[in-house]
Amino acid sequence: MLSKRFRSFLIFGVLALLLAAAGYWNISPESFMDQPKAAVDESAIDYYAMNAHSIQYLPDGSMQYDMTADKVEHLKATDVTLMTTPVLQMFRGSEFPWHVQSVRAEVSPGGDHVELIDKVRINRTDEKNRTTIITSTRMTVFPQKQYAETAQPVRIDGFNGVSTGTGMKAYLKESRIHLLSNARGQYEAP
Repeated sequence: MLSKRFRSFLIFGVLALLLAAAGYWNISPESFMDQPKAAVDESAIDYYAMNAHSIQYLPDGSMQYDMTADKVEHLKATDVTLMTTPVLQMFRGSEFPWHVQSVRAEVSPGGDHVELIDKVRINRTDEKNRTTIITSTRMTVFPQKQYAETAQPVRIDGFNGVSTGTGMKAYLKESRIHLLSNARGQYEAP
């Protein structure tokens, strides 16, 4: 009786081994390897706009900013938006906006900051008709925070003189500007 049981166990064991071997034989080792991902073109543009114009309002209905650009291109892979000749007016809750412009710009995913590139110019005329002009080659602007910064050389033409330096932090809402290093100034007496 033991031998009959042993024989059936042996037969089922051999059949199980044969089925396992056949299954293993049919499975190619490549199926367990990482499949190569499709190549994504980092420069693929999923949409673009010519002569774009955008206005953002604050919850109280006042204008926060008004932006125009000759060309806007959105890169699908990185969610970065490229802009050609952007012009931005940040109203900061007042009727005297900061006027921001450059040759090119890159807007980060989510739009929390804008990298202005080449011939960057930020200017504002206040209620006393005094103009402040900030120029640089590259600058990062955070529109929601009304803040701008750069590590590049900066020139500030104010109503009473000229200041230059390397690196800047500009708190646009408070009209407060800090030059980070090599600050030089030339002021005219009123």
